[in-house]
Order: sequence, then C-alpha cells, then structure tokens
Amino acid sequence: MVPLYGIKCAVNLITTHFGDLVAKVCECLLRKGPLTLQATVRFTELTSSQVKNCLLVLIQHNCVQAFVLELSVEHGDAAKANTQYIALFDNIIHRWRFNKFLTIVSQNLDKQCVDLLEALLQHGRLTLKQMSDRAKSTQNEGDDVILDAVQEAVIKLLNAHFIERCPASEPVITNPTKQEVSARKRAAKSAKIFEEQETLEQRVVEAAAPSEALRFLLVAQTEPAADGGKDETNSSIVTPGEKRKRDALESETEYGAADEQVVLWRVNFEEFIRRLRHKACVENVKTRLDDGAVTVLKAMLEATRSTEKKVKTDNSVPLSLNSIYEEVIKSEEGRNITFDRVRAALIQLSCPPFVIAANESYSIDFKKIIELAQNEEVESIVLKRYGRDAYRMFRLLSNSGHLLETDKIADATFVEKKETPKILYKLWKDDYLQMEKLQVTGAKRLSQFLLWKVNKNILREHVLNEMFHAALNLVQRVAFELEPEKEMLNIPRDKLINRQRKVRLLLESSHMKLDDGIMLFHDF
Repeated sequence: MVPLYGIKCAVNLITTHFGDLVAKVCECLLRKGPLTLQATVRFTELTSSQVKNCLLVLIQHNCVQAFVLELSVEHGDAAKANTQYIALFDNIIHRWRFNKFLTIVSQNLDKQCVDLLEALLQHGRLTLKQMSDRAKSTQNEGDDVILDAVQEAVIKLLNAHFIERCPASEPVITNPTKQEVSARKRAAKSAKIFEEQETLEQRVVEAAAPSEALRFLLVAQTEPAADGGKDETNSSIVTPGEKRKRDALESETEYGAADEQVVLWRVNFEEFIRRLRHKACVENVKTRLDDGAVTVLKAMLEATRSTEKKVKTDNSVPLSLNSIYEEVIKSEEGRNITFDRVRAALIQLSCPPFVIAANESYSIDFKKIIELAQNEEVESIVLKRYGRDAYRMFRLLSNSGHLLETDKIADATFVEKKETPKILYKLWKDDYLQMEKLQVTGAKRLSQFLLWKVNKNILREHVLNEMFHAALNLVQRVAFELEPEKEMLNIPRDKLINRQRKVRLLLESSHMKLDDGIMLFHDF
C-alpha cells in the first residue's frame, strides 16, 4: 500500500517534470488504481485527446504501464477484455535517484556509458538508432565510428544489467475465478503456509517483462547480403549471458528482436536499487565489525548479485568457503587476507547472524541486516524527537516484542514512575506505540493496567509516511528558494545567487539522505 504522502511526493515529481496536466492524470491513477481510458477521462474531466497524450508521456517515461485485463466468465462464456492503465509508483519515485544511478555507472564504466544512461534517464525510452543520432549531434567523428562506440557502450551497460529491453506494450492479465481463489486458499491453509498476496501492479510488471533470454540481449546487424537476404557473416549476437539465447531470439519475435533498430531500451531500475541495497548492507555491517569482515561481505555480494531474481530477496544463494576466498582475492584489499582470516570473518558475520552457515556453505541474511538498520533508524528518530528516557523505553519494547505493563517499563528503564505514563502516552499519540487496557476485578475494587508494545510492521509504514512528508517539505522549500520573485528582494544579485546556491545544496543534500531512509523502508 502506497503511503498518503508518498502519492503527494509522486504527484509533485510529475508536476515538476511534466506539468500540471500530466500530473492530474497520474494522480488520478495513483489514487483510483488501474483505470480504462474512458474512466480516466471521466475522473479527470479532461478531453480524450488530452488524456491519451498524458498517458503516452507517462508510458514513455516508464511511469505508467498499459495492460489488458481479461475477466474470467463462468460456464464457458467468452472472456471479456479491456485495456487499463496502472501507475508505477516505484518508477516515479526513482526519478529522485537519477544522480545516484549516474554515480554508480561513473564508478564502474566509462564516460560514454554515463552519457548513454543519462540520455535514457532523460528520454525514458530510446532505440539504438536514436542513441546513435544523439551521439552524432554531440561528436565530430564519422558515423561508423560513433555507431560502434554507441554499440560498445550499450553492450557494457547490458553486461552490467544497467539497461534492459522495454516491456510488452499491453500484456494480458487474467483474473482468477472464484473457484480458483477458493482452491488456493484451501491449499495454503492445509499446508499451513503464509503466502504474501501479490499485488496487481506486481502481476502486470511481471507479465510485461521480456523473457530472461531477451531482456539483456543486443543483436547488431550490418549491411544486407547481395541477394537481399540477411548476411549471416555480417550479423553478430552480443549477449551478456549464455550462447543459448540465440535460439530464444529467433523464437520470440513479439519484442521486435529481428530488427534491433526498432527495439526500445530503458534503464533497469531494479539493478540500481539492488546495488544501493547492497551498499546499505555493507555500511550497516561496517559500523559493527572490522574491515576484514566487511571485505568478505562485499566479496559475497559480488559473487551472488547475478543470481538474485528480485530486489527484496531474504537470503543470497549459498557459497562454499573456497568460492568466497576466490572472490575475496579478486579485490585489491582482499589480496592481503589469508584463508584462515576469511574463515574467522565468516564466524564474525554469523553473530549477529548477518551470514547463515549450513553444511559448510554460507549465505547472506539480507532480511536480518535490513531489519537491524530499520530498527536503528526508528530508534534514532525517537531519541532525537522525544529524548533519552523515551528512547530507552522504546528500545525495551521493541526488543521485547510483547506487551509490557507501565510499572515494569519504569523499573526496567530506571525512569521515574510519574514520568513514565506521560512519555508513553506521547509515543502512543504519535503512533510509535500501541496501547491496550487490561481491567482486573479484585476482592474490593476494579483495577486497570495499561499495557504497551511496538508493532514493527505498522510502525514502519508510519515512519515511511513521515519520511515522504519530510521529503515533500524539502522539495517544496527548494522550489520556494528558487522562485523568480525572490530576486525582487532588496539584496544585491550576486549575494542572492550565492545564498540560493548554498541553501539549495544544503536542502538537496538533506533530501538525498532522507531518500536513503525512504529506500531502507520502502525499496529494500
């Protein structure tokens, strides 16, 4: 579920980048959910032409995905289908992180790759020809040289999974029948398995995604043969994966793989968020353990990154000790580490359980690392906002995981019993705690006790909403500081510009740090 202020942030982003009209359509989809074209026209009170153009802009920049929803009909009747549009909230918020994405590419690849990624971030989707034409307009070299350079940059970006083929334009989604839903519930109940409900947005994104054989595949074709057919000697298949993808390319033509000039490419946000997640895990472990343990963790992340199927994976694939050591010595800082030191570092990482050891294999416990980082973030907020006494009480309740009575909290945290209820009420009022009243009937009178606990799932959603609220305030403050009307103040122009620059850098730096917290609670 998208937080209220998350929607407001997304709408503000779209307004800044594309204007009020496009933002109106986007806000309608974010608040109402998936809608047909006719329903969007009705809710926005815009003309059909205006809504179409706005949807095209949002689709071009990967903020909206069209899909065909087939409504299953009972008793063998024909299924009903209609095209709907769904806003991709995560992709909209990723527009905040374009500078972070460019920094990652600049640290791993050359300037040509950075320029190419910047073009894709700016334009949303581009074909290979459009990338080449853009490069020609900024360089004074020959066409063939530029085309080769662009293709080489595209190959590097594909090998790193920084870009991917665009999804299908209108994937087909089928709603399960009542009988299918009931059967799934019975099966899950009988197996006693908790199955997280897959959202419609996740189903649409999954259905639209190209197959793994095509997703990171580039086919470069040169001139045709003399007989008018394809010259196989002048065709090359460049793939970051296995050679078997050649067969998949021939069989799957729905993505236009036969003509690479019309295949659309876009930035693969998933890979960037995965790398930022890994970076956050390393930073969190770095505050607890020594450099040797951090180096081993980095090596394990590097070795298992390509096997992760989704960003929010709980555990990495298991690695043997030999495989880990082999990866460690690939880095400059790892060449000084001995085999025994790697073994000792893995023991360090096992307590707290950042790494799970089983049958001489080791896997990273992403879930544990992220949870610890989230707990620390919330505790730091409580400490800054409510003081040290409140921090001790909150930490006690957070670690206990169950209801505690007021007097017990006071005794455990060494806070005066008169002050304890006041602090707990304040935390409860701001939705950081949950309270339950327990009435006990004694021999002479009725006694009432107040019990307190921390519900981490509800609390994380509350903190995330607060973070989006703070981020929106920062963005609006930056816009206010840069308003043209401020030039009319009785301040020399050079001093005004210098002040605006300092304020903007400060606010944008604060926003980037706040976005790290948003990613921790929403994306990681």
